Amino acid sequence: MSDLRQRFYIENSPVRGEVVHLEEALQTILAQKTYAPAIQVLLGEMLSATALLASTLKIQGRISLQIQAQGTLKWAMAECNHLGEVRALADYEEDPKFNAATDSSTVLSTLVSPVLFINIEPDFGERYQGIVPLDQPNLAHCLMQYYDLSAQIPTRIVLASSEKRAGGLLIQLLPRNNEEEQQLVDEDIWPRLKMLTETLKADELTDLDAQEILYRLYNEEEVRLPDAEQLKFGCTCSKERCANALIQIGEDAVRETLEVQNPITMDCQFCNTRYTFTAVEALGLFGAHLS
Repeated sequence: MSDLRQRFYIENSPVRGEVVHLEEALQTILAQKTYAPAIQVLLGEMLSATALLASTLKIQGRISLQIQAQGTLKWAMAECNHLGEVRALADYEEDPKFNAATDSSTVLSTLVSPVLFINIEPDFGERYQGIVPLDQPNLAHCLMQYYDLSAQIPTRIVLASSEKRAGGLLIQLLPRNNEEEQQLVDEDIWPRLKMLTETLKADELTDLDAQEILYRLYNEEEVRLPDAEQLKFGCTCSKERCANALIQIGEDAVRETLEVQNPITMDCQFCNTRYTFTAVEALGLFGAHLS
């Protein structure tokens, strides 16, 4: 299996869904920094969730999930853009509980006043931020509560991750227009699909390919599968972005930095790429010269 996102439709019904599988991208991300097992699992679930949620958006841009809290986990974030590029990062203090990797509840149970931010950033248009309380047993349940209460789209999400692979499944009952409401629809289909989805085991989600998962769950339904989409690790860092960061802190701060660090080096925590600015380059950003 490779890193894929497989959309599916239940024919003659307003139900659509996605299955996500991540392996190479997850391993690339986890190789950038040493994480405790439970943090690895949390990042895997967050990556799967962002890939699932990104598929529901009709925009060019990116969506990110960010957890902020007090406690041993300081923050964690995962991101997916419309090209299927994913990345993730976390910062935390050592905690013996983090050596027990089960699911995201292992980490969430240690947090104080945790909040989950859903950030939608289109390339063109206004940004949106949703705030989700992390008061459910795991990440999937928190996201389902957000969709049910805020987005008001009945949604079921299953997430799973190990230290090697991560996966996710999402199904939604989409609203129907007036013409669609006139069509005959199996009124029991949503309760039935919810029940079937809840039977999915964590190891099935991480170890089986999308078609096998969908067959095991919905083999009595008429499932339509468009072409799968490729997912991959991708970082948005660049020397231009670093230059903009230097411009934002101002010329005086750059001169002070050059007194202790010349050239200035800036490391991307997502991909470990290092960007270097000589004194001439750094001051040139302000049209200034060495003095």
